[in-house]
Amino acid sequence: MSIDGKVALVTGAGQGIGRGIALRLARDGADLALVDVKPDGIDAVAEEVRGLGRRALTVVADVSDREQVFSAVDEAASSLDGFDIIVNNAGIAQVAPLDDVTPEQLSAIWSVNVDGVLWGIQAAAAKFRSLGHGGKIINASSIAGHDGFAMLGVYSATKFAVRALTQAAAKEYAAEKITVNAYCPGVVGTDMWVTIDQRFADLTGAEVGSTYEKFVEGIALGRAETPDDVASFVSFLAGPDSDYMTGQAVLIDGGLVYR
Repeated sequence: MSIDGKVALVTGAGQGIGRGIALRLARDGADLALVDVKPDGIDAVAEEVRGLGRRALTVVADVSDREQVFSAVDEAASSLDGFDIIVNNAGIAQVAPLDDVTPEQLSAIWSVNVDGVLWGIQAAAAKFRSLGHGGKIINASSIAGHDGFAMLGVYSATKFAVRALTQAAAKEYAAEKITVNAYCPGVVGTDMWVTIDQRFADLTGAEVGSTYEKFVEGIALGRAETPDDVASFVSFLAGPDSDYMTGQAVLIDGGLVYR
């Protein structure tokens, strides 16, 4: 599954799943463009990537801004001498009853989780085209993109939308040898789940930690997911062994949601 010498861009690369994906792709031989809205995290990840013997570029960008996403892809291709893989990983969570969701909240999560993925798809496809070759577009969906969860209704809607974009893009770009797939993690032990758990506690009166534990108890493999679990599957999607796969949004959750 070697991607030795390929250039990959990962959004939301400063922590959690994004960091795990970036480091796995670097271990597999890729040079990395690390994109995040905050500089501190990606600077640290860049040092880790360089410690693995690969080149690393950091780009501070807001994925909800189309021009910034296109600029990040341009900078990656120019600075790293090519462009082969994009992982549209950046995303935010929102825990709220549907009755309480405001227009501002809806706009905020949609602009990152859906618009950000669309801009990444567009920018990557345009760059692959200009370079005269195909490529890999990999999007972050979720178990919540297969099953709408109470109190996570809008978040779920954004992840269902990512599945739709993934399917449509796969059909539109197939003739150009561009594959488009998505990964759908479950309960990953990252800062995002700390936030989700705390928000459930605030809204329902549950003890802090109990919502996380309840979800983990439902996982068939008996443990919470790690960023490395997700990164291993993304590595497959980034490499040649997945060349005949496109338009899929695959659950990688340890056995929690079944489709």
